[in-house]
Amino acid sequence: MIILRRFRLAALAAVAALAVAACGSARPQQAAPASAGGGLKVVAASTWEAGFAKAAGATDIAVIVPPGVHHAADYDPKPSDLATVAQADVVLYAAFEGFAGKLKEAAGSGAKLIEVSLDNAPDKVKAEVRRLGGEFGTAQAAQAWTSAFDAEYAALKEKVTAATGGTAPVIVSQAFVAWAADLAGTRPAGVFGPQPPTAGQISELAAKRPRLVLDNSAMPGGDALSGVRAKRVVIDNFPGRELDLIAVYRAGADALTAALSS
Repeated sequence: MIILRRFRLAALAAVAALAVAACGSARPQQAAPASAGGGLKVVAASTWEAGFAKAAGATDIAVIVPPGVHHAADYDPKPSDLATVAQADVVLYAAFEGFAGKLKEAAGSGAKLIEVSLDNAPDKVKAEVRRLGGEFGTAQAAQAWTSAFDAEYAALKEKVTAATGGTAPVIVSQAFVAWAADLAGTRPAGVFGPQPPTAGQISELAAKRPRLVLDNSAMPGGDALSGVRAKRVVIDNFPGRELDLIAVYRAGADALTAALSS
């Protein structure tokens, strides 16, 4: 268990600090206090991982990539960021993030590294939140979140599908936001990205005669489809400073409803 390992490390650090102080050869370093309730200190690479951590029941969460950075995968951590990682009990990262290696190195052996599968498809989100709840020792909180998520997602989907006028819209989507099509009761008829679509792909997507083009706010590619007669809907994958993962679905539902209603 992560918590048991943390207590063992803390005890060893305290003994070492007392020994150094007794010898008078160096100033002892004060161990970081545990968070309220004995919770884990979680450091997340971005607000996306942090949103999963909060949903799973973590309460002491630090984020490396500042909110608002559009392409978090290319972020270059500062020395202060890496110092934050070194104080963590758990470090969450995604494999596609280019700076993940630096986080692993900074964590050393003092933190548990957990790779998070960042996919907002509802079933995958719930499975990942439950997995993290098991890692954190917060399974009950994770289960409560998934139950609340199910109820809200159903309401949001009902809202969006009501705006379709009874006919599921034809949608083409950037690969990483294809999950949002389900809110409109359908699946993408075509997918583009993450690389910019070629002329041939654009022609194929236009032939689908889409009503909506879903674009990814973090790595937009929909501008290449400007010649396709369809409404462009920008979808966020990352939560904001509040780290509320459900807010991502609310924002997506609002954007889809507005596009379908106009």
